[in-house]
Amino acid sequence: MTIAEFDRALAKELILEGGFVNHPKDPGRATMKGVTQAVYDTYRKSVGAARQSVRCISDDEVRAIYRSRYWNLIKGDSLPPGVGFVVFDGAVNSGPAQSVKWLQRALGLDRVDGLIGPQTLQAVAAVNDHDALIDRILKLRDAFLKALKTWSTFGKGWTNRLRQVLAVGQAWARGSVGPEVVYDAAGAAKALPSDAKAAPSAALADAVTGGGAIGGSAIVGALQTAQTQLTPLAAGSATIGNIVAGIVVVSAVLTIGGAVYGWWARRRRAELAEALA
Repeated sequence: MTIAEFDRALAKELILEGGFVNHPKDPGRATMKGVTQAVYDTYRKSVGAARQSVRCISDDEVRAIYRSRYWNLIKGDSLPPGVGFVVFDGAVNSGPAQSVKWLQRALGLDRVDGLIGPQTLQAVAAVNDHDALIDRILKLRDAFLKALKTWSTFGKGWTNRLRQVLAVGQAWARGSVGPEVVYDAAGAAKALPSDAKAAPSAALADAVTGGGAIGGSAIVGALQTAQTQLTPLAAGSATIGNIVAGIVVVSAVLTIGGAVYGWWARRRRAELAEALA
């Protein structure tokens, strides 16, 4: 890929990222043209320049940051047209390592480390259908975005962004120009692994059902003990009989409900782990 490939990818990115934003729920916080204040501070320090507001970033600085911090790290010059743009966009939105992981998982590699080396590049070169590869990358990215706490705030914008990135990436992979992209403020929000949703715990379910515990659950065990002690008295008292019946129902509900919740919690934890890998 040539410098021209970076230029046309950057042109799309700058439209998708827009101007200055500082949404309180965006982990990037103060961001100008897709460059966060933190990234800008690091860049300015690296070139021996004084710190200043990211609002003041120059076009030359924007280009230099996108090239060094994103394009070069994903080895955009070595990726096929379309694929490079899709990985580049993911790097800008969620970090180079995360975007490379989506590429590596879409390629079916055993080693997914977020670093593009000879093995990853060889795997890309062996792919004949870049359209399908792009589709797999963006499906993994979509699952990741839905696993973030900020999905309810930025999900619609991210979905719109992915739709546009898919269309452009596949068009470039086929050798055509592709559609124009439009800015969506919500789609420009940074999507970082640090904002992942908390995985549900199965501890409560195990406490109820006695999962993994010798002698079963203390909660259900206490109810069963009460049932055993009250059952002989139930024949002489309708009230006690009702209490015993209630204990039976509550025990059953807790046991079944706990088992169902535990199954759901463990499945959800596995899904989040897969999405965030």
